Order: sequence, then structure tokens, then C-alpha cells
Amino acid sequence: RLLKYGPSVPVQEPAGRLFLVLPRFGTISPWSSKASDIARNCGLTKIQRIERGIAFYVEGQFSDADAQAIADSLHDRMTQLVLGDHAQAAGLFSHAEPKPLTAVDILGGGRAALEKANVELGLALAEDEIDYLITSFNGLGRNPHDIELMMFAQANSEHCRHKIFNASWDIDGQSQEKSLFGMIKNTYEMHSEGVLSAYKDNASVIVGSVAGRFFPDPDTRQYGAVQEPVHILMKVETHNHPTAIAPFPGAATGSGGEIRDEGATGRGAKPKAGLTGFTVSNLQIPGFVQPWEVPYGKPERIVTALDIMIEGPLG
Repeated sequence: RLLKYGPSVPVQEPAGRLFLVLPRFGTISPWSSKASDIARNCGLTKIQRIERGIAFYVEGQFSDADAQAIADSLHDRMTQLVLGDHAQAAGLFSHAEPKPLTAVDILGGGRAALEKANVELGLALAEDEIDYLITSFNGLGRNPHDIELMMFAQANSEHCRHKIFNASWDIDGQSQEKSLFGMIKNTYEMHSEGVLSAYKDNASVIVGSVAGRFFPDPDTRQYGAVQEPVHILMKVETHNHPTAIAPFPGAATGSGGEIRDEGATGRGAKPKAGLTGFTVSNLQIPGFVQPWEVPYGKPERIVTALDIMIEGPLG
């Protein structure tokens, strides 16, 4: 049943040009992680990994440009690739040696060297971040490695730091007193009653009630029910950008990050209930397009609203 995941297709003799859609080499798909674990838990201990691909056969004569257009429409280039031969699929299970560290010569090449690395590595560093890195590594007297720059870029990305959300901004030329994030925090600043922790840990905590908890006494090691305060934790996780690019893993890592933050708040917490919401454009379901659904289009880098709503909730 694992291998029958996805839409069912009548069995027929393959004919036409092959377009084999697989996860990108060097990655492990979420489906593979689950399927491989299930197989091992069923006693198939010699199985190291199961992966899944889809073979499309397209009949007719077409140019290389046509073939590329077909391939583009069949796969998500962020998470998948397209092959023309089954034998090439063996590369999916290959294990390449890690590449050695590469230093970016800012001591010799200055700002230009870092700006070049910024483009080649896709770091999306701002001008002030480039200035900061140059000053820091000149002070250390050494060049940065590519992995250090990548870690810096991720840790200081909009996704992690909310730089735009925390930025100063103007309306009709008038500087606003509070940032967008500051406006949200203002609610807590004006009415903090019953709030034990907010905007300083992995999640917020409000006053709960006294309840019985069952755990062992650290001295006697005997289990018993103990009445103690049990406070309520609240956590919101946005994962808009990853989910728009790869809905299933994007939403899955959003949920995992939310659960992780709960467990890392204070001395720890346990999830009790969760709520997920998706805000998307018109779905434009094939064969069921509604009169009000204007085809606004979308950026090339993200998937359709329908893809998000089909795959995201499953993640």
C-alpha cells in the first residue's frame, strides 16, 4: 500500500518519451522518511531507504525546447528533478563526500569578494550586513568560510529576524511611532494582566490553574498525583515562504518548529491542541472555476494556491 500512494493510474505498456520525476539528488523526501521507518518497524531491517518517483510517458515528436517545457510543468524544481532514463535514478541513493570548506578572501579582495560570494551563494545579504561582516572578520584577522556566511545569512534572514516587521516606517511621509511588530507588542504593554511571559522566550505563557500532575518523587521515586500550578502556553508559527515554495515539507517543518518551541519554553511544555490556517488566492479548481475567481497569476518561484491547499494541510 505504501507504493500505491498518490493518484491511481491504469497499468499499461509504457510508450513515448520518459520523464522520470524524482526527489532532488542529495535530499530525502518526507514520504521516504515515513515509508522507510514503516518498513523497518515491520521487520524489514535490511532496508536502508525507500524512495518514490513518477514516470510520465509522453507520445509524439517534440523538440528539446518542448521537452524542457513539459519537464517544467511536471515537477517542482525546488524539491524535484526530471530524468530521461531509469538507470540515472541510481544517483538518488548515492552518497557524495562533503565538500571542503571554502574561504572567501575578504582580507585580500575586500568588499568585492564578499559581494561576489553574496551573489554566488544566494545569501541575500543587505549592505549593512556586508559592512558588519567585513569589519568583524578584518578584526579577527582571517577570512570567513562559506559555511559561516551561510549560517549568518540564515540566522539573520527575514524569516528568523523579522527585520521588515521590526523596521521603522512612514505613512504619507510621516514617521510612525511604532514598528508593525511594536504595534502588536503594544497590546501586551497596555494590558499585561495574567501574562507570565511574552516576547522573550520561545513562546508566551499566561496564568493557568492548579491541576493534578502524576510524576515520581525525586527522593522516593514513587509515583503520585501532585497538585501544582499548570500554566497555559501559546505559540504561533508562520511558515508562509517555505509553504508557498514546497507546501508539504514547508508546512511540516512549520508544525515541527512550533512543537519544538513549546518544548523549549521555560523548563518545557507539552502540546495539547493545535490550529492551522491557510490564506491563499483563488483556488481555480479545474472544472470548478467560480465566477469571482480572477486569474491574478503568481510569482514563478511559488506554487499555485490549489497546490498549497492540497499538500500543505497534509504536511
